[in-house]
Amino acid sequence: MTKICNIVNTTFEVILLRRTKKRKSSGKKIMMITIILLIVWLLGFYLYVTYNNIEIYDSNYTAQKTQSTIEEQTVEKVEEKSKTVADVIEETIEGVVGISKLKNTGTSIFSENTESQLGLGTGVIVTDNGYILSNEHVTGSKYSKCYVTLENGNNYDGTVVWSDSNIDLSIVKIEASNLKYITLGDSDNIKIGETVYAIGNPIGFEFRRTVTSGIISAKNRTIKLEEEENTAYMTDLIQTDATINPGNSGGPLIYPNGEVIGINTVKISSAEGIGFAIPINIVKPIIESYKNTGDFQEAKIGIYAYDTEVIPYLETGVKTSFQEGIYVTEVTKNGPAEAAGIKEGDIITQIDDTKLNTMNDLREYVYTKKPNEEVTLKINRGKIKKDVIIKLGK
Repeated sequence: MTKICNIVNTTFEVILLRRTKKRKSSGKKIMMITIILLIVWLLGFYLYVTYNNIEIYDSNYTAQKTQSTIEEQTVEKVEEKSKTVADVIEETIEGVVGISKLKNTGTSIFSENTESQLGLGTGVIVTDNGYILSNEHVTGSKYSKCYVTLENGNNYDGTVVWSDSNIDLSIVKIEASNLKYITLGDSDNIKIGETVYAIGNPIGFEFRRTVTSGIISAKNRTIKLEEEENTAYMTDLIQTDATINPGNSGGPLIYPNGEVIGINTVKISSAEGIGFAIPINIVKPIIESYKNTGDFQEAKIGIYAYDTEVIPYLETGVKTSFQEGIYVTEVTKNGPAEAAGIKEGDIITQIDDTKLNTMNDLREYVYTKKPNEEVTLKINRGKIKKDVIIKLGK
């Protein structure tokens, strides 16, 4: 009997164990299904929210807008890539003119006469209404007459409306309109080694509008000029190895993009590949004045001065430790500077808020002023430093 009971109990336990295992297995299945359903619900909710936040535009509008933008960018890039340096120079040449002091009896100053016979030089059209920039030694001084031939062969009588012998620049006016003019660059930011091109009219007819190339060899060069027993210095020049010959004077020194950074003026005849150009920034304020008003009222300080680095060449015996400023070599009698107490030997380091490192810095600033305006100069006189107020004259 006992054995039978044990067998029954054992059988009952086995049945209970099997049922427990089935319940646990069923519970796991329910848990897995619940987790899967939760994941599916969360995924569906995410997609629903994301879809509702997407902005849908009119299909026609979107296509037109995108197409227009892509077309504009593509055309612009194609134009940039297709415009070579040769194309730029060809366009720039239209703004280069021939200038002569003598009127030729032929149809053009570009005749078989040489540069020495006609005083042939070059000029740059800087406004569309007939203002032309050149060298004073090409055009003559203010009020002089000269003769201009454009790239298309048309001839004009020109009048020098402004000139400065100290920097050998002049501006000529011809009665013409809608002219192709050259864009002016920034000569303050040039770098040694940059590629440049010179355009001019060397020798005469056969070589008109010759283009030569080179680099900027140096900046802020000073050269000594001796003519008819007179000695003068030209300062702050751009040195280039682009070939410059007689007849190139007054022509542009340009960047590959066609912007003028200087006006070609002289070359060293005893050496090859050493030419000089006057930085364009000096004359920008004058050109702007003529362009906007048709006139320019030039203000004067009444001094002759040089960069301090030129002092050793002046044989004055002056020794200075200053590395900046300009050195006054002469004060004009009865001029504004004399009236303000400026003396020979003073070193001017600043005008108003503009620091002076070169004489061209002073010129460029004064060209923005008008007669009777006041400016303040900071000067060093030996160990004395002082401010001087000057009323500019004509």
